[in-house]
Amino acid sequence: MASRIPAMTCTRSQRAPLSIVIPTLNEAERIVPALQTLATLRQQGVDVTVVDGGSRDGTALRAEALADRVITAPQGRARQMNAGAAAAAGEVLLFLHADTTLPPDALSAIGEALASGAGWGRFDVHIDGRSALFPLIATLMNARSRFSGIATGDQAIFVQRALFERVGGFPDQPLMEDIELSRCLRQHGPPACLRERVVTSGRRWERHGVWRTVWLMWRLRLRYWLGTPADELAKAYP
Repeated sequence: MASRIPAMTCTRSQRAPLSIVIPTLNEAERIVPALQTLATLRQQGVDVTVVDGGSRDGTALRAEALADRVITAPQGRARQMNAGAAAAAGEVLLFLHADTTLPPDALSAIGEALASGAGWGRFDVHIDGRSALFPLIATLMNARSRFSGIATGDQAIFVQRALFERVGGFPDQPLMEDIELSRCLRQHGPPACLRERVVTSGRRWERHGVWRTVWLMWRLRLRYWLGTPADELAKAYP
């Protein structure tokens, strides 16, 4: 069982209790408001690392004033998040998409989960957008995750650094890296499935069509479970 962390607060002179790692690629319009929502957490000692994968729209430059560090890494969400984890200062890592917002009580919720003995976990998700189907999709995502013990990147996965390093971090693959990491972490204990909700953008569904995107993701996940390599699946991912 992972070691317990009784509290998630510190001063800036101490090691950060939590590091948030945000992979980005051409998120200039979104990165500033995304980081502004983390200002209160930074005041509580949380460490924020933005890992840019070669944006051409000035994402990294806009992030500099609002993060503890901005680094670059080879493009690919898994590679970027691994690089961010290596650069981050915290004993607990939280991987956050640029279009996902944490709940106000995220820090205390994570602290309670880890203090109860969990080594890793994720949040429930709410999808923000115009489609009336989003509440149903989010409900199914949360239920599937709770049943399977598999978390997706949209759910803001958090993990104790020692455990993350023990399983070797994210696998170097272009798709399904969150599922593969969950598989490895699950071998060391089930996730803490927090009822608090992160809010993630429905832009991907709206851009490509809600039903079309749902159907595509179901097919890709099924093919992955049946053994299709992630490199091949990535060719079909928009």
